[in-house]
Amino acid sequence: MRTIHTEIGIGAPAESVWEVFVAVDRWPEWNPFARASGRLAAGERLTVEIRPPGKRPMTFHPTVVTFEPGRELRWLGHLLIPGLFDGEHGFRVRAEEIGRCRFEQFETFRGWLVPPLFAMAGTATRQGFEAMNSALKARVEAAPPDRFRHSA
Repeated sequence: MRTIHTEIGIGAPAESVWEVFVAVDRWPEWNPFARASGRLAAGERLTVEIRPPGKRPMTFHPTVVTFEPGRELRWLGHLLIPGLFDGEHGFRVRAEEIGRCRFEQFETFRGWLVPPLFAMAGTATRQGFEAMNSALKARVEAAPPDRFRHSA
């Protein structure tokens, strides 16, 4: 088993970060690492393409295992068959002080092929997570403070 965990502080309310993050149809506008489509709800299958720096893009079809609006999204993907190379990828937004939050991105890899595949792509995957985190921070912090508020 191997785990990658990254996080970044963002100078915006957690609600604003979550709103940008879950708009997966708009990820191509700001996200250098991943593209996703599908319904964000537990049990739903997504289509996700990741682009680790210096590596070829990879598309997979994970299943959403946790969706807590405003808080956390996790999906589980498999390479070919379960148990060979499984990755549970998660994202979490945590409010900190007023107007600030922390965005976490993490993945736990399990299976027979983890040692060789992680050795080949672990560093690039971490770099991809960090690039996505930084791009999300830039996207949210550059927006006007009321941009993501819903009108009543």
